[in-house]
Amino acid sequence: MSATIQQIIKPREKDLGDGFIVRRILPFHNRKMVQSFILFDHFGPVNYAPGKGFDVRPHPHIGLATVTFLFDGAIEHKDSVGSDLVIRPGAVNWMTAGKGICHSERTPDAERKSGQTMHGIQTWVALPEGYEESEPSFVHHPAETLPAFDLGGASARVLAGTAFGYSSPVEFPWGIWYAGAEADADAKFVIPASEADERAIYMAYGSAIIDGQTIETGEMAIFEPGTDVEIHVDSGARFMLAGGQTMDSPRKLDWNFVASRKDRIEQAKSDWKASIEGKWKGTPFTLPEGEIEYIPLP
Repeated sequence: MSATIQQIIKPREKDLGDGFIVRRILPFHNRKMVQSFILFDHFGPVNYAPGKGFDVRPHPHIGLATVTFLFDGAIEHKDSVGSDLVIRPGAVNWMTAGKGICHSERTPDAERKSGQTMHGIQTWVALPEGYEESEPSFVHHPAETLPAFDLGGASARVLAGTAFGYSSPVEFPWGIWYAGAEADADAKFVIPASEADERAIYMAYGSAIIDGQTIETGEMAIFEPGTDVEIHVDSGARFMLAGGQTMDSPRKLDWNFVASRKDRIEQAKSDWKASIEGKWKGTPFTLPEGEIEYIPLP
């Protein structure tokens, strides 16, 4: 490994059917998290013909925030706090699960009728210990509200936290560093050591050269702390920068649940079972309005 790269993570691919490929980067067997980022998935691109689409049935979360960012396509998000909204490229959907939320993700009716290409990034960030039991919430941030800037020739936006002197409107109670960028031509920039305690780059498309080493499509490079990192990305590249303040403590991840304590995850499992058995009336979890399906506990 180079003087500036601590680790390179290669994706594990899974076909969810109909050519819908998901590349999982985090968690990795010897690297569970990068800052608060505990899950990092790259899905697509997948082409849906007219009449086709995807349907992620309602399922629960605790102790995390889900962050959805699209390159192409549209997703309809519905949750148990009353949100019902379609996300499109460049925007950010930020759902805080806190003590418990249930949501679904489906192809919107218009795109199901016309067909679409789906391509994007979904991450989960662990909530700090003092916020694990916060009230669930959902916020949509349109693309035009996210600060845009030039990153050595690449067009970049800060998706959450503060990066390169720009701050996102996305609120998170921990120091987070998250940006997305694309290069119409070759781009070259430096990530100072002072940007974040932990820093990583994920190449969604194209490649990057760092300290003489090539980072290919689908790979994440995690940088050595305390070093300035010079990066050259090729024309047409799309990439994500993720990291931030070192997390307050380790986290446990089981199915859709994240917590600092194993017993809290076991409680969430029991709560989901009880909600199904109680038919969603007066139970810990409820279904989004209009939904009748759900994903059972594995």
